[in-house]
Amino acid sequence: MFRTFQTKILIGYGGALAVVVLVFAWSILSLLKLGKASDAILRGILAAENMIIAVERQDSAVLLLLLEAENEWRLELLSNENTFLQWLGRAKDNITVEGEGKILDSIETSYTAYLMKLSEIFRGKDINIKKNFYHKEVYPLFQSVRNSCIRLREINQTAMFAASRQAQNVAGRAVWNTVILGMAAVISGLGFSLFLSNMLASPIRHMIKAAAQIAEGNYEVQVPVDRRDELGLLAEQFNIMAKRLKEYNDMNIEKILTEKRKIEAVLQNADDGIIVVSPELKITDMNPMSAKIFGVDLSLSLEHHFLEIVRDEQLFTFVKTVLESGQPVSFENEKNLLSVKTGEDNSYYQYSIFPVNIKTGFMPGVVVLLRDITRLQELDRLKSEFVMTASHELRTPLTSIGMSVEMLMERLSGQLNDKERKLLQAAYEDVQRLKALVNDLLDLSKIEAGQIELAYEEAPVKLFCEKAISAMKFQADQKEIELSFNIQENLPEVKIDPNKITWVLVNLIGNALRFTNQKGHIQVSARQSGDHIHISVSDDGEGIPYEYQSKIFDKFVQVKSEKNSGGSGLGLAISKEIVRAHGGTIWADSVPGKGSTFTFTAPVRNLSRKDAVKC
Repeated sequence: MFRTFQTKILIGYGGALAVVVLVFAWSILSLLKLGKASDAILRGILAAENMIIAVERQDSAVLLLLLEAENEWRLELLSNENTFLQWLGRAKDNITVEGEGKILDSIETSYTAYLMKLSEIFRGKDINIKKNFYHKEVYPLFQSVRNSCIRLREINQTAMFAASRQAQNVAGRAVWNTVILGMAAVISGLGFSLFLSNMLASPIRHMIKAAAQIAEGNYEVQVPVDRRDELGLLAEQFNIMAKRLKEYNDMNIEKILTEKRKIEAVLQNADDGIIVVSPELKITDMNPMSAKIFGVDLSLSLEHHFLEIVRDEQLFTFVKTVLESGQPVSFENEKNLLSVKTGEDNSYYQYSIFPVNIKTGFMPGVVVLLRDITRLQELDRLKSEFVMTASHELRTPLTSIGMSVEMLMERLSGQLNDKERKLLQAAYEDVQRLKALVNDLLDLSKIEAGQIELAYEEAPVKLFCEKAISAMKFQADQKEIELSFNIQENLPEVKIDPNKITWVLVNLIGNALRFTNQKGHIQVSARQSGDHIHISVSDDGEGIPYEYQSKIFDKFVQVKSEKNSGGSGLGLAISKEIVRAHGGTIWADSVPGKGSTFTFTAPVRNLSRKDAVKC
């Protein structure tokens, strides 16, 4: 009859719930009715009490009037009269108890007579006559009114007690009815729940067993369908799902295998080395090129710790970092270069590390990609050697040419015409410019080849800053540019080559002078940050265009500007290499049109923990 599971549940629990609701509703209505009756009775009691008080105060006022305090208590008499009549009116509007109406009529009649007799007292003048009149006529009426009010109060109190007892009886019956029906509802609910749980558990157990078999790869399992409610429909849909999973599995397994073979073919024939590392830092897969790079047997290398195969601590540290952060590593300054000894020569590989992320958020490992750059390194070495050799070979003839041109200009100064003098001057300036370019190329080549010699000293920051500012002060004064410095007090000494770092600072100040307008400002500042000193050169010049800011430290890069005096484009590249050789970094912050700030770091001299705190 009832085919849906929802209908069965509603009927099973709905009947018991409806009975409980009816009992609660009957109890609440009975209590509300008693509550309203009790409120009405309480108002009757309150009215009687207030009428008693009012009439007693009137009587007291009359007595005081008889003691010749008429003016003082007449207002009190009238006020209590109004109060009495107000409460009398409220009592007449609130008749709830049998006999209450007759008592109120008696009170009204007696009180009216009482007021009339009071008026006769006020008309008399002889105090003795007034007193006799009060005792014979007024006082009996006062007693009658007061006694009637007391009777009114008593019948309402009696009714209140009766209502209270009735409320207790109703509450008791409601409690017992609720308990009995609640127990009946609980028993029936438990019985229905047992029946319902059994009805639910049986098909669910079948589906759990079927799901376990599907998880093991048996897609042919079926759940018996022996009912037409929601559970029966669920079992039917479960069977349909199992059937479709089987079809999907049969259709896609070959496709998956084909894709796997393609990926394996790519890995096996890739020219770059590829290593897959698990979260446990074990090598789970690698291609033949990786095995060739490290000279190991591919089949014997899997499931070994990364350091057992790749004996490079720096690369291992980067792999751990990617595994812990889940983000690729950004390499700078050729830190991602791996050198592998192959016979008598070295092979060089540039590596990249990528996390293997899947949609569930779980990271099964990282991939290390090794790209052979041995030939590029060799070409770079040959290029550096060629530039160094060419620069060295060009420097001697350029020096000779420069000296010759200078000698001609001195010896023949009186015999040259203006055109000849200008040509010799132009030749001399070109020779000087070429000598500067050759010297820069030679310095840069030495630095890149690792042939730079650094004479480390422990030097105060203020000393080499003042030295650089002093060297550039004349040029700044010529352009009416304010050149100042702001050095943090009590800075510790730095371990540097003072001449090289001074050269870097002079080069940065020179660039600032070149791109700062007349009457501009340049400031050299220094402050400590951790175990490094940050030294900055700031100006309010024209700034660096955004398209140049990412490559400003590359070789031969020159910012296009009307103020560019045609430098070699090597100054910042050399500065970068010098700072790197000191273990520091250099960067630029600039807003076009508002100026630039170039900052580099220099390491603080070796300090004990105690001395470092004092700094």
